[in-house]
Amino acid sequence: MRIDIISVLPELIRSPFEASILKRAQQKGIVEVQLHNLKDFGMGKHRQVDDYSFGGNAGMVLRPEPLFECIEFLQSQRSYDAIIYTTPDGRRFDQKAANNLSLLENILVICGHYKGIDQRVRDHFVTHEISIGDYVLSGGELAAAVISDAIIRLIPGVLNDETSALTDSFQDNLLAPPVYTRPAEFRGLDVPEVLTSGHFKKIEDWNHEQALQRTKERRPDLLED
Repeated sequence: MRIDIISVLPELIRSPFEASILKRAQQKGIVEVQLHNLKDFGMGKHRQVDDYSFGGNAGMVLRPEPLFECIEFLQSQRSYDAIIYTTPDGRRFDQKAANNLSLLENILVICGHYKGIDQRVRDHFVTHEISIGDYVLSGGELAAAVISDAIIRLIPGVLNDETSALTDSFQDNLLAPPVYTRPAEFRGLDVPEVLTSGHFKKIEDWNHEQALQRTKERRPDLLED
């Protein structure tokens, strides 16, 4: 998979891809992530990429010219299966969306900034408008990192144990059950006996019961779906 990310401030998003799982995925050649500075396609000697919005609304808007030029440049090199725009008014990102996007080959992410991007860019290029929650960030860079992380960890070979992603919260509309590790007893606090029993069917049933109970208590809306 290849993910290209367009940003006004690519330095805001660089570090997540230079550590941990995302770094190893790139080193293994499983995924390639490239950051593109929109200012490289800016206008005039000051590389302008934004301007005031028509209608007198407060805040700056990313202009269409540099975005069109940048996107068309990238499209001349490859075909994209999805062009994502990170925006508060997009569809709420969830595990199902991450699963679907993880099956694609080439993804382009446009990071919103200021008051957003000119609507003509959205109308002409964007295939997926995604929000990571009902709140507003200073820019779409952090949202792009969240989306990329959620997608990349699902690709076979990225995690050391590929079954790990299959038991994550939300994969089956349930939250994950409680987890424990060694020691089995700590300061009088014991790990549930079933988890150390070695009886895999009982462990599986316990995990499901705990996941269902946790979901009922914390996210009953998931069960309604």
